[in-house]
Amino acid sequence: MPEIFPFPINVPERDLIDLRTRLEHTRLPEPQTVSDATQGIELDSLKALLEAWRHHDWRGLEARWNATPHYRTRLDGLDIAFWHLRSPEPTAIPLVLTHGWPGSVLEFEKILGPLTDPVAHGGSAEDAFHVVVPSLPGYGFSDRPRESGWNPGRTARAWAELMSLLGYERFGAHGGDWGASISIELARQVPDRVAGLHLTMPFASPLPEDSTSADDAEKRIVEKRGQFLTEGLGFVMIQATRPQTLGYALLDSPAGLAAWLGEKLVAFSDMRPEAGGGVSLAQQLDNIALYWFTGTGASTARWYWEAVRSRARNAAEENAQFVTVPTACTLFPGEPYPIARRWAERRFHNLISWNEMKIGGHYPGWEQPDLLIAELRNAFRHARRGTEDDGPARARG
Repeated sequence: MPEIFPFPINVPERDLIDLRTRLEHTRLPEPQTVSDATQGIELDSLKALLEAWRHHDWRGLEARWNATPHYRTRLDGLDIAFWHLRSPEPTAIPLVLTHGWPGSVLEFEKILGPLTDPVAHGGSAEDAFHVVVPSLPGYGFSDRPRESGWNPGRTARAWAELMSLLGYERFGAHGGDWGASISIELARQVPDRVAGLHLTMPFASPLPEDSTSADDAEKRIVEKRGQFLTEGLGFVMIQATRPQTLGYALLDSPAGLAAWLGEKLVAFSDMRPEAGGGVSLAQQLDNIALYWFTGTGASTARWYWEAVRSRARNAAEENAQFVTVPTACTLFPGEPYPIARRWAERRFHNLISWNEMKIGGHYPGWEQPDLLIAELRNAFRHARRGTEDDGPARARG
């Protein structure tokens, strides 16, 4: 059985000095020739991001990180890093949270306490979870793959093994972005073990004939989705076809990394003032610095090369990859790749809830943590009795 060992983080001081030197010698291009962000992140925005990065408190982030139980273990040839928090409540159910790109486990930092110890955060003991938050292969402090094949399906198999190592034979799964793909694969591969599934990006596509029967709301979804596929898909095409070429710039230039990640951290969040302004500058910097100090710009981009090659080729094939476990979906208006309930119902055969929020975007753990906590609690209430019937969860680590 693989060993599970504590894994505190401590970036060498020389790496912080190197970053400061690189930031001081940044070369930037001339301003964009338009008055908006249609050519990419605007020069003034990047300048502000880089100036803030010069004053970022990485050691403070390390202290917060190390205050959370953090481990590594060997899964399918890679050392995978993960947070694992046991709830004090005896009725807690295990829950694995999976992030995507351009995010990280930091997306879930604000919800760890309320999920594991709801009583201490004004909630009910009946809503407690044991929480496992792995870093994807090639992300954060997980190993970077040295061979091809690490797609959502293979990662889901590794997650199932991880939950077994921790003593959790039955558990819930949550994800958005690639985390949704992995969570869906978990539900498909080991449906008897997945007590419930919660998604903020329930991958499902319209069929060609849907256009003739779409109502006004669905037409708006199709229009927004089409705009993203036409104007916002460039980063997907680059990372899905030439991640190695892109990776050289992301590993060598902090300005290049900040621009590449920062653009999407803003573009895919709900920036409206009434929604809280999206992903905060502090959250952006924590996340960008994590990518920088772990040297994962290329390996995270490569995820698109791997995942796109393993995805369904069309809507009919995607629908055939159906899910039978109880599935709850929470949709946020800032999501750039919206999905209609009718499409999802063809793939998710046990859709127990479908909630459309009025605020929030692609990163609910950063943008709207309270909403995400409430949705997770609601999503898994149906599963608790089945999980409790399995007996108390044993845990390693």
